[in-house]
Amino acid sequence: MSRAFVKDADAIDELPDRPISGHANEVTREGLRQVESALTAAQEAYAAAQQVGDREGLASAGRDLRYWTARRSTAVVVPEPQDDSIVRFGHTVTIARDDGREQTFRIVGQDEADPARGTISHASPLARALFGKGIGDVVSVTGGDAEVLSNR
Repeated sequence: MSRAFVKDADAIDELPDRPISGHANEVTREGLRQVESALTAAQEAYAAAQQVGDREGLASAGRDLRYWTARRSTAVVVPEPQDDSIVRFGHTVTIARDDGREQTFRIVGQDEADPARGTISHASPLARALFGKGIGDVVSVTGGDAEVLSNR
């Protein structure tokens, strides 16, 4: 049969890979556990799709499996910072913005970052602006300036 008569949906073999950041894959201990959990979930999803012959499920789980395998193989656990004099990976930082808002967040790895839960990626512009700063230092952030109030 000519390929002209085959639906595109029937041709699902592999989805394009999820993009992987060029930044170092630094993670907290919790972040490593999250990556390992996601890898296990992808392996289980792949096996389940394989059992029932679900081609779309195989393609989706295969993409996730490739991503999480790559992320696990490059993950570097960064020890908890012992020095609170300057902002580092793993610190929980409170800043005061020009408009009076105070924000507190922890700087973590890219795959574990979730701003709604109070974590931001070490590769984010805000985290990069804060690295090396101490209490009382002011950094330029989107929409104005922010002062570092605490760092732990």
